[in-house]
Amino acid sequence: MSDVAANREGDTPENEESQLNAKRAKCDVTDGQGDHGEGEPACKRNILSGFVTSQILNDSAREKKIFVHGKLDNQEAVVIMEKTPIREENLAEIFSGSRLELDMRNDIYSTYRLQAPAHLSEIKTTVVCPATENHVKKYRRQETFLVEEREDDYGSITLPYVEKLCLGVQWVYNILEKKAESERVVYEDQDPEVGFILLPDFKWDQKQTDDLYLIAIVNKRNIKSLRDLTSEHLPLLQNIFQKGQEVILERYKLPASKLRVYLHYQPSYYHLHVHFTRLSYDAPGCGVERAHLLADVIQNLQFKCDYYRSATLYFPLSAEHGLLNKFKEAGRL
Repeated sequence: MSDVAANREGDTPENEESQLNAKRAKCDVTDGQGDHGEGEPACKRNILSGFVTSQILNDSAREKKIFVHGKLDNQEAVVIMEKTPIREENLAEIFSGSRLELDMRNDIYSTYRLQAPAHLSEIKTTVVCPATENHVKKYRRQETFLVEEREDDYGSITLPYVEKLCLGVQWVYNILEKKAESERVVYEDQDPEVGFILLPDFKWDQKQTDDLYLIAIVNKRNIKSLRDLTSEHLPLLQNIFQKGQEVILERYKLPASKLRVYLHYQPSYYHLHVHFTRLSYDAPGCGVERAHLLADVIQNLQFKCDYYRSATLYFPLSAEHGLLNKFKEAGRL
């Protein structure tokens, strides 16, 4: 499991509400659209000026991310900060317009602290406010366990847990109904049976294809996850696989051989969706313990019509995940 997860696709199911809050806050902080009081657009206001830090929940030097818990306007909040990638088109300006301070020189090697021009020193910031204890748990670094889920486990443990949570996916329906994020849609197939909407995941800033990440959200609303798929869904899956790759080739010039197309299990939200990432990008959640290649899914369903309803599946859960406790109570862990 990745050390950090700060977006819709890396979230745990019981915190689906936090995904929407984070998404909204992210739009407010980074997009600068709309008016947020005092007659000033969000892009001009520093809503974090009054943020008071309580604790560092998680940080990753490798991924240049930090997760901070604190208070904002006397409300609990979580702030996720991430250094933005260095892009090739900015290199000349970075080399010519930055200030260097020498740290060390030894023979042919030297290291410096480079202070780039302010407009090239952005930090992508997501705000979850008001944040609940569940949000804090989600972003805190936790030990992870690999769960074995048999067919009967799904029916007796997982499905009742999911249904009891009454997970809302209204934000997904808002996308499908063009009530939100319509300007971000890359492609849409309106067919009610095999159609889907393709749009960028929030992990991708769309400024380079090195970390390309798109999500295909299916139009059908009665497929929660991989477990629901049967051979009757093959036309839907094949349509997503084919058209998604075609659109990415046409728009981003990336052939199918450079793409990773997969589903998560457990998913971060229970409305079927498919991930498209660049193969060279080490996307969060793309490890073998959670990701199932769409090509393999299609092949397995061609081999056995109810393959995923009867298969034993494995997936990672964090130590404080509610579903993990259910498996422990059932003596399955």
